[in-house]
Amino acid sequence: MFRPFILAAALALGACASTPAYAPATSAASAGYSETQIESNRYFVTYRAGGATDAALIQDYALLRAADLTLQSGHDWFWVDRRNVDQESTRSSGPSLGVGIGTSSGGYRSGTSVGVGINFPIGSGQRSQTARSATLEVRFGDGVKPDAENAYDAREVSANLRARLQARR
Repeated sequence: MFRPFILAAALALGACASTPAYAPATSAASAGYSETQIESNRYFVTYRAGGATDAALIQDYALLRAADLTLQSGHDWFWVDRRNVDQESTRSSGPSLGVGIGTSSGGYRSGTSVGVGINFPIGSGQRSQTARSATLEVRFGDGVKPDAENAYDAREVSANLRARLQARR
């Protein structure tokens, strides 16, 4: 009797833990990357996950798309003017075990009711940052990349993030 329940729970956990794909979004509300051209060399680049996902991963996917778009447009580097991440912080305490004991009264009988609850947290209690999407406003440049924290070499970003994301799978 418990086997179907355990199998369903394992499948649900596996679906939640899966890494979102780096692929184009099929619609405005679907998971994946998209871009909107603002000016000839300026874009909004967005990566949207299917649900709450690791915020750093969502930002990596948005940066990777910005690097790919820069290279596809024939440019060498990109500058991030603005970043927007719909991020939330959650405290993960892992699963917990609860025990409740109680009595009640009802019908024509009178009595008292007592309840006791005990919770044993299991887990590390670590904080995690999750997000549903990240949007970057980027503009492209050619030649030597400016020496600034908002400037990124498109080839280096693409190579480094692809290697890191491949190792994560």
